[in-house]
Amino acid sequence: MEGRRPSARMRLMLAVTGVLWGGAVVGGMTALARYSHTAGPSAEPPARFPEDSALRPTPGRFLLVMLAHPRCPCTRASLAELQEVMERAGPRVDAHVLFLHPERADAAWEEGPLWQRAAAIPGVTVRQDEGGVEAQRFGATTSGHVLLFDAGGHLRFSGGITGSRGHEGNNAGRASVEALVMQEEGRSQHPVYGCALEDPQPLLAGSQRP
Repeated sequence: MEGRRPSARMRLMLAVTGVLWGGAVVGGMTALARYSHTAGPSAEPPARFPEDSALRPTPGRFLLVMLAHPRCPCTRASLAELQEVMERAGPRVDAHVLFLHPERADAAWEEGPLWQRAAAIPGVTVRQDEGGVEAQRFGATTSGHVLLFDAGGHLRFSGGITGSRGHEGNNAGRASVEALVMQEEGRSQHPVYGCALEDPQPLLAGSQRP
């Protein structure tokens, strides 16, 4: 027995709904892709290692500093790339990951999963950055910002080591750091993809905004 066929009006409504749904999906995917490839603002790092930093370089070694927000989801990928760098660099590099601790935050606020992830990387020292003072000294405004100084204290690289927000895999930033550590040619800059360091309020309130 043949069922009732949809009316012309019903078919039109279904068609319009399909078009709107498809447009919404495409629009959402486009917005997500645009957001993933939107870098943080340009930084103004020092040309030489800042003497007022609490960190102390080891003579004869590169010093790598990563400034990080402890609740930035994108920074998981930055830490994964840092592990790749350290596995290749070995004892050539002393690495420090400095996690932001806002002045009004509770004690140990920053010691979450990202802190533990960073601390598990061989050759990496994890520290608290009280009030973002060190981030200001290094001119970093975005979580995941890496600075590489040579044994003479000269800045050799400033930027991110991921290809987009929260994305792991080969990229020009990580490749440059690895090359420079091996005394090879590499870029001196690369965009940084991550949360803003200077605006901790949304994340303090519980938002997961990357």
